[in-house]
Amino acid sequence: MARQHTSPACPDPDPSLGPIRTCIGCRKRATRRELLRVTVGSDAHGHPAVTPDPRGTAPGRGAHLHPTIGCFDLAVRRKAFARALRFSAAGGPGLSTTLVAEHLAAHHDPAGPTDRNWSSSS
Repeated sequence: MARQHTSPACPDPDPSLGPIRTCIGCRKRATRRELLRVTVGSDAHGHPAVTPDPRGTAPGRGAHLHPTIGCFDLAVRRKAFARALRFSAAGGPGLSTTLVAEHLAAHHDPAGPTDRNWSSSS
């Protein structure tokens, strides 16, 4: 029997609004439509990279993230992308998060792109 999540400190979103997912940045639960899905893909040079999947239709394992700079920064700092996507570099280049940073800057940050360096790997 599955245990019910009933903590008053962490109320569940209304399940009638759709599937519930957990943000890999802040670890808060939200409906799937409130979050940005990301998957493992490749960048322009063919290196492994975290790629945004706003439609949620890309094949493969996905992870979810609030489309905010704060949650993105938390996920990068916690190295949550590789862990959530179960990606292992095996001696090769790490998993780049640049494509997600560019997507957030272009679509979700009202201030537009910033001078931040998001080229780090997670």
